Amino acid sequence: MKQIFGIGNDVIVRVLLAVGAIVLISYFLPKEDKVDYNYSLGRPWTYSLLTAPFDIPINLDSASAAQQRDSINRTFVAIYKHDTSIDRKSILDLQTALQQTALSGLKRNHLIESVRRIYVDGIVDNATYDRIEAGLLPEVRFVVNNVAEPASTAQMRSVRSAYAMLDSVFPDAETQLAMDRVKITRYLIPNVVCDSAESKRMIDQLYQKALAPIGVMQKGERIIDRGDVVTPQTYELLKTYERLAEDRLVKREDYRYTIYGQIAIIALLIVALYLFLQYFRRRIFRDVRKMVFLMSFLTLFTIASFAVISALGSGVYVMPFAVVAVIFTTFFDSRTALFAHIISVLMCSLVVPYPLEFIMLQFFAGVTAIVTVQELAKRSQLVQCAIYIFLIYSIVYVALHVISDGDFSKVSRYVFGCFGINVVLFSFSYVLIFLIEKLFGFTSTVTLVELTDINNPILRELSEKCPGTFQHSMQVSSLAAEAAHAIGANSQLLRAGALYHDIGKIDNPAFFTENQRGENPHKALTPELSARIVIEHVQNGLRRAVKEKLPQIIMDFIVQHHGCGKAKYFFNQAQNASPDAPIDPEPYTYPGPNPNSKETSILMMADATEAASRSLTDHSDEAIGALVSRIIDSQIADGLFKDSPISFRDVEIIKRTFTDRLRTIYHTRIAYPELKKNRQ
Repeated sequence: MKQIFGIGNDVIVRVLLAVGAIVLISYFLPKEDKVDYNYSLGRPWTYSLLTAPFDIPINLDSASAAQQRDSINRTFVAIYKHDTSIDRKSILDLQTALQQTALSGLKRNHLIESVRRIYVDGIVDNATYDRIEAGLLPEVRFVVNNVAEPASTAQMRSVRSAYAMLDSVFPDAETQLAMDRVKITRYLIPNVVCDSAESKRMIDQLYQKALAPIGVMQKGERIIDRGDVVTPQTYELLKTYERLAEDRLVKREDYRYTIYGQIAIIALLIVALYLFLQYFRRRIFRDVRKMVFLMSFLTLFTIASFAVISALGSGVYVMPFAVVAVIFTTFFDSRTALFAHIISVLMCSLVVPYPLEFIMLQFFAGVTAIVTVQELAKRSQLVQCAIYIFLIYSIVYVALHVISDGDFSKVSRYVFGCFGINVVLFSFSYVLIFLIEKLFGFTSTVTLVELTDINNPILRELSEKCPGTFQHSMQVSSLAAEAAHAIGANSQLLRAGALYHDIGKIDNPAFFTENQRGENPHKALTPELSARIVIEHVQNGLRRAVKEKLPQIIMDFIVQHHGCGKAKYFFNQAQNASPDAPIDPEPYTYPGPNPNSKETSILMMADATEAASRSLTDHSDEAIGALVSRIIDSQIADGLFKDSPISFRDVEIIKRTFTDRLRTIYHTRIAYPELKKNRQ
């Protein structure tokens, strides 16, 4: 049954896809009540009265907490450690090096002892020494028996100052020469270094004590009401409430209405996507296979995003949303990719903690991905794209926080870590593209690039058995790709399709003029039989393509490059042989179908034009231009492009491109003069 109740099966499938997407996405919406109030310090509270649903600890406000931290930071003495293994190794290495010099034993021992004393006093890095010199670090602490004991920094030196001291202590030329020869600074290595882990542990303990809660807000107490200004104390209380509410999975009484609203928005977004496809991408909308892939991928990706949001909250930025843009750019086009990407981002924005920030970040990331991988041909492009996405994420994130907070204090390193994981996951899009190709039978630009490798077995066989056809295919590939680029068609697809369009000639190479090197076998055949053999190369090519598992999009070039045109040479031959008898055109007509895309149309033009150009004796610009126009105009007159979306403007550009390209191929060459032999 092609129709049910007057409605086409394709329509039913599209409706079911939309309904299924809405139901699944709505079902997997995070059910937890993510407290997502949007408010700012010093601005009025725009929501209704908020009371404490449970006891909430009252912490210091951010300003007071910052003062406490600043006080601790000013008075905190950093923990350093003295690495004695550096002392021992450096002195032993110095002893070995000095033995290779002419320095006397007494002076050598004196020099080594001086270096040992320097190590005992301590060598620090340049930044630490600058702080010591400026009086900012009068002492440090060393942990001895689990006790942090202070130590003066007065005798500590940097590598430069240690060398200066040795230079002043040993002014004699012999010692100076020895120090220069062994390059004494190699053996002056900082051995007093900051123990950042221990310092952080101790300062965190001080923070914890200083920032302990100063009270408790009882359950039922008023937190804030509509119109109240968010003070520093209230701001901190709201943050504490949000954190505890998420931990306890608090349910608001009106949460079910929130869910209904979310479902309505999801349905409207799916409808918007369908309207876009119906009015602007009808070829995708009418292709059931493409619609199944598009809706399935979008639904599964959104559900996976919901899972990440539920598990990580603000860590949602690990989810590589730009993958949607890359996948749809690869298999469809950039506009469809951008629209689908925006739809997925808007659906997920319903449940993320900070919707505006999320939408802005993912919008710029998607645009960056689309611009970077317009024609994905190499894996390195994805790596390059990932780097660009990380940079744009970082710039937009910092810019948004500067706008909202006025400084860089709220910029989170954790979010940058999420961005890093995001782009790493994004880099695996290459594997995803491969899987989608296998599951849905699509063809990516990467596959097209692989198909254009002339070392592929079928192309090698073509070059060996049909060298003339192979050269013809190469020329057609170059000619067609140039025209495709000129009108904005898929040049990579055309390049691949042109290489394979004549593989059916492998079965009977001698029956095609470009492969003949002697007697023409058609002379012994009737025009009808000759036409049948020539026309059969289309079906032979299709059988070979199926056997070699070539993509369907390549098979389209094989069956459409002659369309429903005629084998005119033999048809005219038959008419000339029987001028008074009507000739049935059916045996001389290719099975078709006619070209139904810009790319297959260009191939038909390029195939006929390149073949005809070989018979030209006059390679002037006028002759080449006339040939190109005659061939293409004849195809148009025969109605071969009636199913093609190609325009008259495109045809004119293609003609000019073919003419320029053929003029370059057949340009006149200068005759090289013969070398005259010298007469003896």
